[in-house]
Amino acid sequence: MTVALKTVTSFLCQIREIENTWIPMTDGVRLAARIWLPESAEEKPVPGILEYIPYRKRDGTAYRDSITHPYFAGHGYACVRVDLRGSGDSEGVLTDEYLEQEQLDGIEVIRWIAQQAWCTGAIGMMGISWGGFNGLQIAAYRPPELKAIISVCSTDDRYADDIHHMGGCLLGDNLSWASTMFAYNACPPDPLVAGERWRELWMERLKGSGLWLETWLRHQRRDDYWKQGSICEDFSAITCPVMAVSGWADGYSNAVFRLLAGLKVPRRGLIGPWSHKYPHLGIPGPAIGFLQESLRWWDQWLKEIETGMMEEPMLRVWMQESVPPTTYYDERPGRWIGEPTWPSPSILPRKYPLAVGRIGEPDEPVPENPLRIQSPLSVGLFAGKWCSYAAGPDLAHDQREEDGGALVFDSAFLEETIEILGAPVVELDLQANTPIAMVAVRLSDVAEDDKATRVTYGLLNLTHRNSSEHPEYVKPEDRYRVRVQLNHIAQVFPKGHRLRLSLSTSYWPLAWPPPEPVRLTIYTGASSVSLPIRKSEKLDAQLPAFEVPEGARPLAKTLIEPEHHNWRVIRDLAKDKSTLEVINDKGVYRLDDIDLEVQNKTVETYTYQADDFSSVKGETWCVRGFKRKDWAVKTITRTVLTSSPTHFHLLADLDAYEGEKRVYCQSWDTTIPRDFI
Repeated sequence: MTVALKTVTSFLCQIREIENTWIPMTDGVRLAARIWLPESAEEKPVPGILEYIPYRKRDGTAYRDSITHPYFAGHGYACVRVDLRGSGDSEGVLTDEYLEQEQLDGIEVIRWIAQQAWCTGAIGMMGISWGGFNGLQIAAYRPPELKAIISVCSTDDRYADDIHHMGGCLLGDNLSWASTMFAYNACPPDPLVAGERWRELWMERLKGSGLWLETWLRHQRRDDYWKQGSICEDFSAITCPVMAVSGWADGYSNAVFRLLAGLKVPRRGLIGPWSHKYPHLGIPGPAIGFLQESLRWWDQWLKEIETGMMEEPMLRVWMQESVPPTTYYDERPGRWIGEPTWPSPSILPRKYPLAVGRIGEPDEPVPENPLRIQSPLSVGLFAGKWCSYAAGPDLAHDQREEDGGALVFDSAFLEETIEILGAPVVELDLQANTPIAMVAVRLSDVAEDDKATRVTYGLLNLTHRNSSEHPEYVKPEDRYRVRVQLNHIAQVFPKGHRLRLSLSTSYWPLAWPPPEPVRLTIYTGASSVSLPIRKSEKLDAQLPAFEVPEGARPLAKTLIEPEHHNWRVIRDLAKDKSTLEVINDKGVYRLDDIDLEVQNKTVETYTYQADDFSSVKGETWCVRGFKRKDWAVKTITRTVLTSSPTHFHLLADLDAYEGEKRVYCQSWDTTIPRDFI
């Protein structure tokens, strides 16, 4: 599905595009930039907006950029889209994400933009995902030219709330994301931009970028590696206004709430039903006129025009209505609501005790009873991705099969509709029979036909119960009180439905399983779930409506081979082997203006055998190809991750081709000790 954008062809300003220019760094490396600006900007300077990411401005984000940046330029801004050092057409080598070098380069880029004749000296940063991360990170350096940022689908905490870990558990998407960047980093610059040095620059990347997954696996606890670039370490470092944006199907919605609570600068939060996409391209819908909202933000802080934006609620979110479970939604029904501040005094936690097989009523006395659970590895096959990138079919499916391997607590049928906004919290009184154990907690909406739609979930590595910096083994003879915070959500539970809380001891492949099977004993009475109950506010109906999504005319591209996305669970009962296969094939398309064919395909497989925790394996295969009449290159990467009770075993291969000739190959084979994972 694609969003129906209103195409704007007539703007306040005539636009000039500079297809490529070079921004010099102090060490001599040049970064490649594409610029859109008003034709009159040299006579009448305008503020600058920077998007600074590694996803290849020439081809990777060219289509999306053509919708966004000319739109802002047509409204009186100079938009600068820069490839990070070692990515796209920029020189150098990219050796990891969110390095200090990247942030320092970004400060130099901001200074360079501010010094151009066409710029007033006021700069904003805008980005989604990586660009949302480094917008926050660079803002923490306080470059004087940076006046405001818009951070979309990002985080303030690189360890606790990113693609790598959740509740101290190692995420399966850690492998998936590492493989994506492994493939990106192997791609060459375009010879039409880089010139005769393109092959030399390509070889530098192939030889120097490294295997990032190995680095990440050597940091399994919250150490200085993850603290670098985590702006939650010191919210006060940011002094410019921040707009934080995400979606309920995205992996980064929690960060919006922490940023609103932790920052002391002018700030706005916006969360829709979307996956990992800009809201004007948002799926599931409804998409909104996000570029118009962004213009109001930029006008407020870069042009000092009073737009009334700061008089509106600090937080606007999409309150989702109940839906049947499926892996893909065109739209999520619901309504927009607003909160003047966050945390909101109008949201009150309601605590429900856990009884045998049920969620009790608030203040109900519940006797203590031991309940045991040892989940099969199959629990998690219907969990979907930690972060929905393709916006389907990667969302969680009907939870009833998952619940067969879980400890389940159902509420009574609701006598009235309730709404929640915030993070449900589960407190458990428990014992574990192994020194390293985990618990996965799911909150579902159970309809009258018994279909169960997962609403939110949380994970906890029990060795991280007190600290992810200093984990501690579990003592099987001891009982522990632990707290599991689920992801923030806004959700309606209708009258006649039930709430369901499900606990499991594994959640593969969303999270890497413990070293051996775990048996938990949960004690009722002291265990509970707390829900952030929100009463409907009369002011919600008075919120100004968002405009329809619009953007500039997208560049022309011709589809050569169609896209194909799939999510298959394969169970071989003869061998007692289960496989989750994820296909993300973006097909082959030609960017007509530069006559370039682009291929982008990834296949991921996650397997396990019977109940053998040492049999789990994640494998990814990625191909990236670029071709025009007189030039063709292709890279193929493969990554395999397995584990024993004591170690991770990592295999990887990189092959690069020019035409039919393989011009580079490298393999990795390394073993890394497990560290309380």
